[in-house]
Amino acid sequence: MGLAATKTRTAAPRREASKSRGGRPTKSAAIERDQRLIEVATRLFLDRGFDATSLDAVAEAARVSKPTVYSRYGDKRGLFTAVLRREIARWLAPLSAAAETQLGSSSDISVERRLVEIGREMLNFTTGPDAMAFSRMMTSQAINFPDIAKLGKEEGWLKAVATTARFFDHLVAQGALDVDDTTIAAEVFLDVVVGHTHRMATFGTPMELKAAEKRMRAAIKLFLAGAIGPADRVQSAPKAAQRRRPSR
Repeated sequence: MGLAATKTRTAAPRREASKSRGGRPTKSAAIERDQRLIEVATRLFLDRGFDATSLDAVAEAARVSKPTVYSRYGDKRGLFTAVLRREIARWLAPLSAAAETQLGSSSDISVERRLVEIGREMLNFTTGPDAMAFSRMMTSQAINFPDIAKLGKEEGWLKAVATTARFFDHLVAQGALDVDDTTIAAEVFLDVVVGHTHRMATFGTPMELKAAEKRMRAAIKLFLAGAIGPADRVQSAPKAAQRRRPSR
């Protein structure tokens, strides 16, 4: 039976955080309580959506008092913001890990192969069902709550751009890319490689993974055509520094 139905039964004892001698939860107990609240809220937001999720339901499912939820997060928007911030961090983790892996990879590995590995990680975390559900909720609430849109931009998009730009800085230093502004290049890369697929999934028409990867590979080839030039030009002058050297 659903959570709402449990209200007609005898209320189960709530498991509040362990108290210190002063009456407040111990530090470890408070951390455990907050983690449980976020986990429960995440599940309810995913299952019910933003509008249909109440703080009463979250408090009951997390086995804490409603005043505890209010004192910690203020209102439902505050709770949703905390959930969204954690989810964004989880989505960005694979991108950061993939970029770090490619930074340490051998320079003999082609730029295209490195970008394909990063692109594959991006597809996995940006088109997953949870990411899509939160993307739709964030979009629907952004008009009423601009702070949520700001969070998505600053904690999500801008950090993804910064991570990608740092990787591009490394490729430019190696002479593997020839771009003047790695931040703009990162924005273009993210948009052409996964932007369309992400938007289609958000609209409810996700691509099959095989088709999405095919599109991602084609987008990377197009991106590299502008970032390093045609294949014959690259073969004749493999180092970007050589191409930038002024003629005498």
